[in-house]
Amino acid sequence: MIYQGLYLFAAYLIIFGEAFTSSSSPEPFLDGVPRLSLQNLEAGYHGLVKENETVVEVTPTIRGVGAKICGFHIVNKHHGEAPFQIILKENGEAELKARRVLNCEKRKNYKFDIAAVSCSGLQSENATVHITVMDINEFAPVFLEPSYVCQVDEGRLYSEIVRVEATDRDCTPKFGDICKYEILTTDQPFTIDNEGTIRNTEPLDYERSHNHILSVVAYDCGMKQSQPVMVTVKVNRICKLGWKGIAERVDYVPSSGREDLFPAAQLKLCDMPCAVHSVQAKLSLATKHIDKGCDRDTYSVASQRKICGASADSIELLAPNTKGVSTDDGHESDQIFEFDGVSSAVSVSNEVLNHGLAPIFTIATWLKHKNHPNQDKHVKEHILCSADDHKMNRHHYAWFVRNCRLILLLRRDFSEGDLNIFRPAEWRWNLPQVCDDEWHHYAVSVQFPEVQLYVDGSLFKSEKKNPEVIDDWPLHPTKGINTTLTVGACWQGSENKMKHHLHGYLAGLSVLLNKVEKPSVLSCLHKCKESLDVPPMELLEPGMELLTNSDLTELSIEGDNKTNLEVLIKKIGYTNSRDFPTPGRRNLHLSTTITCDGGRTVKVPNVESYVMVLPPQQPSLVINGTSNLASDYHDFREGVKVFTDVHVGVSPPGKSWKNTADESAEKRLDSCVVTVYPSLNPDHETLTVPHNMITQFGITAKLSKDGATLIGSNIIYNYQQVLRQIQYTNRKPAYYLNRVFKLICSEMNGRFLSNEYVQTLTVIHPRARTNTAGGALPGGVVVEEQATKIPVAHAQVAQHHVDVHPHAVIEHYERQPLVSATSHAVTIIMVVCVGFLVVMIVLGVVRIRAAHQRHAQEELNDAEMAWDDSALNITVNPMEEEGEEAGGRRSGEGDQDNDSSDDNSSYREDEELDSSDEEEHITVGKLKDLEWDNSTLA
Repeated sequence: MIYQGLYLFAAYLIIFGEAFTSSSSPEPFLDGVPRLSLQNLEAGYHGLVKENETVVEVTPTIRGVGAKICGFHIVNKHHGEAPFQIILKENGEAELKARRVLNCEKRKNYKFDIAAVSCSGLQSENATVHITVMDINEFAPVFLEPSYVCQVDEGRLYSEIVRVEATDRDCTPKFGDICKYEILTTDQPFTIDNEGTIRNTEPLDYERSHNHILSVVAYDCGMKQSQPVMVTVKVNRICKLGWKGIAERVDYVPSSGREDLFPAAQLKLCDMPCAVHSVQAKLSLATKHIDKGCDRDTYSVASQRKICGASADSIELLAPNTKGVSTDDGHESDQIFEFDGVSSAVSVSNEVLNHGLAPIFTIATWLKHKNHPNQDKHVKEHILCSADDHKMNRHHYAWFVRNCRLILLLRRDFSEGDLNIFRPAEWRWNLPQVCDDEWHHYAVSVQFPEVQLYVDGSLFKSEKKNPEVIDDWPLHPTKGINTTLTVGACWQGSENKMKHHLHGYLAGLSVLLNKVEKPSVLSCLHKCKESLDVPPMELLEPGMELLTNSDLTELSIEGDNKTNLEVLIKKIGYTNSRDFPTPGRRNLHLSTTITCDGGRTVKVPNVESYVMVLPPQQPSLVINGTSNLASDYHDFREGVKVFTDVHVGVSPPGKSWKNTADESAEKRLDSCVVTVYPSLNPDHETLTVPHNMITQFGITAKLSKDGATLIGSNIIYNYQQVLRQIQYTNRKPAYYLNRVFKLICSEMNGRFLSNEYVQTLTVIHPRARTNTAGGALPGGVVVEEQATKIPVAHAQVAQHHVDVHPHAVIEHYERQPLVSATSHAVTIIMVVCVGFLVVMIVLGVVRIRAAHQRHAQEELNDAEMAWDDSALNITVNPMEEEGEEAGGRRSGEGDQDNDSSDDNSSYREDEELDSSDEEEHITVGKLKDLEWDNSTLA
């Protein structure tokens, strides 16, 4: 037992000693056996070193224990070379360093054994060191080929055209692998993926480019870029049947005139399987989506009719009668009326249009109507209908739609012929336009029994049973009937209500009696401002034919000359003569057919293109002139021209009005509105227009107490002449300081408005003429200085007339008290009643007071309200009428009125009021604003 205990104690000492030697205390046993401080010698050491560094990061730290360590040795080289050294540090630790900069690309791993050596020369057991050389991104990718060249056929999409490849000399995947390829050349229809595969994103066109040169680079995973490599893609020309050189989009700038559509067009026939006998090409311009089927001028119906030279006797049925019908008053088109097919209808009185119609007439309208699938095919939809109140529901004449047919009904009256003779009474046209839900212009001209229909400005060519003509007897005589003329429905006499309502849209419905409208006018009313421009006819060679429709939106060329077809297609243009066209897209469709000698036809692929009409620049309609004009009393009585030197011009953006005034004189206006502030007083104010001139120019004038409205499309020059002749007349100008007129003009149916031009007319009041000697002036007119009390108030307004609103000016005059003859007569009676003696005493006192007041008033006028030649210094003798009644009771202060003086009578006319004015001003005179000095009464 004793021996066993000693043995255990010795074992504990050994274990304790090992633990003590493995601790951080240095050299616990100076003469022990050296060891490497590793828990497991087989695991060894692991180190990392970068290519551009020499210090190796070793895990765990190299350290010797068990004895005093004096060094470490590399004792075994597993793969030949171990370019490292171990440097001893304090406390038995060591640092591992490379003897030179290592290269990962040559050798990536090193493995060798090391041992610790004590100062006594003992060596520890060996441990293996594993060294890994860390890569740095020192090399850029390099392509395997100096350049790449490949070929493709035009018109095809390829999943792979060519594959480029690059490598990297760096030793690790992080820097040595290729992670990305990129095409540096922009605007090329190619793409490349991360594997280097290049493909095209759209079919290539030999005509556009014979070859494409691309610059391609590669990136390693560290994003280091290679030098670019050139990739050339050659396009092989593959001849395909069809048109070449046609642009997908053609931009059109407003007011630029004609624009060629396909100047580089070429028809490629390639290897036709047969001999070409003929070629046919058809080009269509789509404009149905714009307004009424094309870009027409923005004018009212009346203005369009005037521009086209339509008869002035035409009667518009919808403009004055629109109650109960929805309308569209937009500035971009005519006024449009919507009929709902249920209740919408417009009655036309005999005053507007004679219900009896006439043997010769023309009815014209714009109509937009569509098919109603669930509607009974026998249902009538009336555009216009004349029916009587007889219980037989007799329709005298009508124009209506039924089962997508346009039908005209004309029943003869019993007085027009034998009641037993059949004659044509109904014409039924089968037209595809009636139910296509597009705007069309229809006009029917009747010179019985001849009836002609114009559709979109072109005469409808009669075919067999189109129109279908139905005969009928005349209407039988009936006494005491009343007719009802209706637009959008028809009167049903038996039910005493409207029926057969129209479900669609109308615009510009007019009737011309006793004459027919000219075909050229009907064509003009429908004519588009935009169209295809036909090639010059001199380019048409023998054997070729060119056809167009009436709207010039479709053009066909056919013949046996393929070369001439190309020449003609190149010369087709687009034009839009409207000053301010509707911007947007107009699609073009080109279809071509080739006919072989044997009769076989070959279809050429269709070509789709479009015209993009760019937004027009907005013009500036400018009105200029002298804004302030002054005239004398007698001028206003005779009549003063309001806008004597007015100028109207259209100034495009970026240009001054002065530079464009002459150019714009030929442009058109469609209305001008003159407004008076405040409204005219019909008792003594009038505004007149030159009737002969506006009749000559076809302008309509509407006058009211608020001013004048001129309506009708005409050139600016003519409007300007009319405006300069507008005259204002005032028989009582003494009541006014000035008159304000506002002028606004418009073009394109109100789409563009002018500036608000304000014209002020100033009344030049006569200057006061002072009787310094207290006697009579020449002509026998007595002038009283007290009369300046009213002009002083006028002068205060005149001094600031620029800042005073016209209404304020008139209100100022209304507040001024005017002394009438009645008030003076009452004063005289009172004075007589007091007695002659009292009058004489009072008269002396009043004379002194009047002299003092005249002196004070003159100082006030001179200091504060000095009048020049244009001021309104009105002088009035308030006792003129009293002088007439009293038979010359005045003495010294004034003379009686001399009727023989023209000047004096003109002044008196301003102050003599009618009975209504007298009552008004007597009431005003009761206000205590101003009083007359009666001290001068005799």
